[in-house]
Amino acid sequence: MQVQSVPLGSVTIGPRSWRDDTISSIRRAERLVRQTRPGASGSGSGSTGARVTTTSSSRSSSRRPRSCSAAAGFTPKRTEDATETAEDKIIEKESEESPETLCKNKTSRPQTTGPMFPECTQRTSAVPFPPTSLREQCAGASVAVAAEYMRKVREVEGHLRRQAGRVTQEGVKLERERGHLEKMLRNIRTNLSINRRSSEGRSRRPPTAETQRDGADYLLACEKRELVQLKQDLEGVLRNTLTQLQALAQSRRQLLDSAAERARVLELLPHSGSAGRSRSAAQTFTKTDPISPFTPECKQVLDSSSSTVKQSQLLRENIRQMLTSAICRQEAAHQAVNDGLVKKVAETISLQQRLTLMSAATRQAMFRKQREINCIDHSHGRAQGPEYSGDILSREKLNRPMVQVYQRHPGTQLPEAVQLIQGSAVLRRCLTSTEGELVRLQDTCLQLVHNLHGKRTAAQVDSAVLRMRRQQVDKRAVPAFLQQEAHKNQLALSCVQ
Repeated sequence: MQVQSVPLGSVTIGPRSWRDDTISSIRRAERLVRQTRPGASGSGSGSTGARVTTTSSSRSSSRRPRSCSAAAGFTPKRTEDATETAEDKIIEKESEESPETLCKNKTSRPQTTGPMFPECTQRTSAVPFPPTSLREQCAGASVAVAAEYMRKVREVEGHLRRQAGRVTQEGVKLERERGHLEKMLRNIRTNLSINRRSSEGRSRRPPTAETQRDGADYLLACEKRELVQLKQDLEGVLRNTLTQLQALAQSRRQLLDSAAERARVLELLPHSGSAGRSRSAAQTFTKTDPISPFTPECKQVLDSSSSTVKQSQLLRENIRQMLTSAICRQEAAHQAVNDGLVKKVAETISLQQRLTLMSAATRQAMFRKQREINCIDHSHGRAQGPEYSGDILSREKLNRPMVQVYQRHPGTQLPEAVQLIQGSAVLRRCLTSTEGELVRLQDTCLQLVHNLHGKRTAAQVDSAVLRMRRQQVDKRAVPAFLQQEAHKNQLALSCVQ
């Protein structure tokens, strides 16, 4: 912006020294104005000359302010002086510099100085000093930095706690497998006791009978060696399982400790909606820094927990395979000892187990069907409406005002009543058919229970030795799904053979 200085009059009445002092003061003030302008580079004649543009038209169109003429006591007439001094030209050029500092921050000049700077308009320029809102800006920036850090720490803490949850779930699964191992070991110890009592029972045969060792004794010895080997293998796996459970517990404690240490800066952060739940995938942290949200200790704990979880998964798979194999080998040895009679007992027990499972499934279906009947009955009651007409709401009545006004024209019947009648009829039919299915399920369940009792009685009627062995084997607490897997493996092997 160009600054037009006030032109000096051509008529001089006062002394020259008085005029020179005034001109020096004006030049000093204009120089200070240029130097204090935002973006100005100190005091330099070169930069000043680059910013100043002087034309004869601007000098001729400029007028002296009324305040200056009033101070002189008269209004001098503006004339073009051909003998203008070099000093006046310099003053006139310097006075045309643009005073942008007077127009900054969107503040207009006073009305008395408007004719002095006609080209000055309202504008906003960068100030060389901090704004008045510096305190608020610094506080806002600090809050933003702290909030971003807390958000990242919350993500790290959530990742740690999720990993701790996965470790806990893996510990629960491994604990379940440990229970299966202990049950299997109890079962093997029971079978060893049965094998010992069977051998003792065979040693009490009458003296007149054959006392030499036969195939049954050989099968009993083979069964004993097989059970002892299984017992040693499962005990070794159980020790590894206990060690792995301790490692999982330690890893979980480390994860929770790290999460608690990270959560020390999250007291002011809300718990809901701040852990990044809306993200499609879990954020992966790669860069670590001791002063960053994701520290090397967190990475070390996460890596250690991931390795521990993988080891636990491999151990669980190994345990499952060993349990399945142990069940297969144990049943094979038991069947070899009992020979043909054991096949009959095994078939009876297998049917008994299947009947037990099917009766449980039938009872579950009965309960499910009963819930379905209750839901259908509830829906039918809602469709029928309340028993007392006074309990019907105004919006549920078929003659509510909206319907009456709508039916003033012909052909404007609503299908609401027909739909309610049809829906009630469908619900009644469904209710009737469902009740019939429930009755059939109850009859089937009673038949299954009756057959189950018959199979149990048939198993108890076997010979004394087989009864003793079968009664002891029935006490083993091996999970049904493991037995099913073992049976499937046996069937697959038999098909291959």
